[in-house]
Amino acid sequence: MKKQIVAGLCLLMAAALSSCSSENESPVFDDQAVAPVTVHTSGFEVSQQDFSGTRTAVGDYAGVKMLTLAFYRVSDNKEVYKHTQYRDDNTTYTTFGEFSTTLPLGNYKMVVLAYGGNNVITLTSPTVATYGENRVLETFSATQSVNITSTSALNLSATLSRIISLLVVRSTDIRPAEVTHMRFTYAAGGKGFNPTTGLATSDTGFDNLMGFTGTAGSTTANGGYLFLATDEQTMDVTIETLNADGVVLFTKTVSGVPMKRNRATILTGAIYDVSAGATAGSFQVSESWLADYNMDI
Repeated sequence: MKKQIVAGLCLLMAAALSSCSSENESPVFDDQAVAPVTVHTSGFEVSQQDFSGTRTAVGDYAGVKMLTLAFYRVSDNKEVYKHTQYRDDNTTYTTFGEFSTTLPLGNYKMVVLAYGGNNVITLTSPTVATYGENRVLETFSATQSVNITSTSALNLSATLSRIISLLVVRSTDIRPAEVTHMRFTYAAGGKGFNPTTGLATSDTGFDNLMGFTGTAGSTTANGGYLFLATDEQTMDVTIETLNADGVVLFTKTVSGVPMKRNRATILTGAIYDVSAGATAGSFQVSESWLADYNMDI
C-alpha cells in the first residue's frame, strides 16, 4: 500500500498578525507587558490510497492522543510555557486542540508536537525531545520563530509534519500459539528526536518488544516506529519471535533495510515455520508511502 503524508496545523491566536523574526536578532523582553495567546488546531483533510478523502476535525482524528505546545526564549533557551493536552483527560483542556496563555514581549521559538499513545514526550528544548524508555509512536512536529513586540493578541500559522519512519513485518505463515511476542532490533536510528529537524538525536538503534493480542492461527503484521538520523537511511534489522517465558524461538537479521521518513518499509516472509528450511526468514522488501494528511487551514 502506498501512502504519503503531509500534515499542517493552524495556530490561531486572536486578532492581530505578528511578524516572525530570525533567532539572531537581539531579543527584547518586558516582564510587565504580556500578550494574550490562544492556540487553536484546525480541521484537516484525510485521504488514503484505498479510500476517498474525508474531512474531520483534529479532535476527531484518533491517531493524535496528545498535543504539546511550548515556547522557548531565544536569548537563553528558557522554557516560558509548556502544556500537554491528553485526549482522554478532559481536565487538561477546555477544547482538545486549543491552548490559551500569555507571554512576555520577546523573541521565542514555538514547538508543537502531536502524537499517539498516553506517554508524554519529554521535550526540553526546540532541538531535544525523546520517548525515553517508552515505545515510539506516530509523531508530528512543527517549530517556528515568533517575535512578540506588543501586547496585541497574535494570529500565527505553522506546518506540522509526520517525522517518523515505520517498519512493518508481515508473515506468510501462520503464528502458532506458543509464539506470544515479537522483537525488532534496529541497528540504527533512535527514540529521541530534534523537533526542529525531525531527525534522531542518536543513531545507536534500540529494540522494540511487542506482544500479540489476537488469537493464534493466522498470519500476522507487526509494525514499529523509529526516528532516523537522516531523511533516508539503510540499516540492519533483527527479527525475533519469543514464547511466554521470553525464550527466542526464531531469529533473523535482514541486512540493508531501506528506511525513509514518512515511509513504511514492509518486510514479507515466513517467520514461524522454522521447519521450512531456507524459505523461513527469506524476506521480500517493499517501500510504500503512508496515507496523506492535509491540514485544512
